Parts: sequence; C-alpha cells; structure tokens
Amino acid sequence: MTFHKDVLRIDPPAVTEELVANLRRDVRQALRRSGAVIGISGGVDSSAVLALCVRAFGPKRVVGVMMPEKDSSSESLVLARKLADQFGVETVVEDMTGALVGFGCYVRRDEAIKRVFPEYDASYKAKITLPGDVLDSEALNVFYLTIISPEGEEISKRLNLRDYLQIVAASNFKQRSRMAMLYYHAELRNYAVVGTPNKNEHDQGFFVKWGDGGYDVAPIRHLYKTQVYQLAEYLDVPPGIRQATPTTDTYSAHSSQEEFFFRLPFEVMDLLWYAQEHEVSLPEVAEVMGLTEEQVQRGWADLARKQRTTQYLRTLPIEYG
Repeated sequence: MTFHKDVLRIDPPAVTEELVANLRRDVRQALRRSGAVIGISGGVDSSAVLALCVRAFGPKRVVGVMMPEKDSSSESLVLARKLADQFGVETVVEDMTGALVGFGCYVRRDEAIKRVFPEYDASYKAKITLPGDVLDSEALNVFYLTIISPEGEEISKRLNLRDYLQIVAASNFKQRSRMAMLYYHAELRNYAVVGTPNKNEHDQGFFVKWGDGGYDVAPIRHLYKTQVYQLAEYLDVPPGIRQATPTTDTYSAHSSQEEFFFRLPFEVMDLLWYAQEHEVSLPEVAEVMGLTEEQVQRGWADLARKQRTTQYLRTLPIEYG
C-alpha cells in the first residue's frame, strides 16, 4: 500500500449519504424510534452528529440537550446554542448541578484533591493532566493534578492511584447523570439517543462506561477525529466550533483533550494510528511523517497501551447460562 499524509482524506458527500441512510434505517426499523436526541456540548463531534440527524430525520424530529453544571465552560453553552439555531432544532437546557450535588460528586472529588493539596477550596480550579511530548520521551501515562489559585498560580503534583481513582470516579457522575437525562428526553418522545464518540474516543477508551459510552446508535464511531473535522466542514458546522480546541469540559480548570488523555495532536496521532493498523513499515512511516523511527515506536506504544488498558470499558456485560 502507499502511505501518505492525505491517506485519511474522505469523500464527505458520500460518507454523509451513507451515514444518513444508515441512521434512517437503524433508528426507524431496528430501534423503532421516530427521531433523535443528542447531547450537544459545543464540540465538533456532537455538532457533526446533530447535523447528520437533521439530514436523516428533519429538524423537527431532532432534539439537542445542553447539560451544563457548575464546572462547565460558559463558552460550551454559547457554541451549542449557535449550533442549534443554525440547524433549527428544538433545544432543552438541563442544569445538572443539583443532581451532581445529590450524588456527592463535588464533595467526593474535593476530598481526594484536598489530600493532595490541603489548601484547596472552592476558590481554586483544578484539572488532571498527562505528560506531553509522548514522541520525545519514555514517560508513561502518569497523571498529575494541577490546581490554580484565585491569583492564577498553578501548582502540579503527581497523583497516587487512590486519589486519582477517587477524583475520576466522582467526576464520572457527570457523564452518567447526563446520559440518564438524555434517555429521559428520548423516552419522552419515543426517540433514540444518538451517541457522539469518534474512533479515537471509543477505541482508546476516552469515555465513561454507561455514561457518554451509552447510546442507541453511534454513527461516527468508526471515523478518526481528523475525518470528523472533514465531515463537519461539509455539513456546515459553525466555524467557531470547528476551530475550537477540543476540551474535556469536566474539570473546573480548562483542560484540552490532548493534555488530559491523548498526548498528541490529532493530525499526528491519526496518521500514526492508521499506519499501525495497516501495518505500514516503520521506516516508511518515519519518512512520510518527518519523524525518527524511535518517535514512531513511542507513538505506537502509547496507542497500544491505551487500547489494552481500557479494554474493560468496551467489554459488554458477561452473561451466564
């Protein structure tokens, strides 16, 4: 095969036609539902999925649900409203803060943060990050907690397993609560919940099991992130959404998806991953991408490690009998 930098280019009109046909068939015939409910966050993935659903079912049978909570970026709500206005769909805003307080999300999370930083209180912001430069160092997926003081001072410390697990487990209430809300609005209308994960998120495990990983149909789950951007441009997703840096929108401090999980720019990661999946030779990948063979190997190792360690998230319930 020939490996080159444009190997992930798609034919957006043809892909759109296929996905729209699949959505109509699967939602109406297999699921016996009459429309789509989508959680919209102002991100490119949910925006592309909403645009596909509008083409599949018409704007009157698509509902965009916005689910902010006290840590959410206000910009997410602005972008989500702009998306909904452009495509003419019904929207619902559900403030999830009360539900998360009820679950103890913030209290449980902050308990762990205070074990790392005793000075932490409600005036601080916090986020979890991974070391960058995965191509240039042997650093493993070791998570760090960063807090930002009211004066803007940033302090970071490496997280031990206990505190990391508690912060993540508590924060995952956010995605699981949102999925419950999406199913309320779907069942209210006899609609399907249409998921928004792309290939990067699903196959590398950047999702919460039975949270944003729960849905009835996932139309873009086979597309690399860079391919989702191509599709979004063709579908006329607002430029402000396509140009925004993808974030987790989970922590109170701004955290990009790259610094929290992926560790590589999407345009680099997707090419490395495609080459790995299609068994392109190491020297060819290095030459085409302008990397050393050691950098390619580090990138491949990180991709393989993420897929291996997150397999549990993709494992369906084990049944007996």
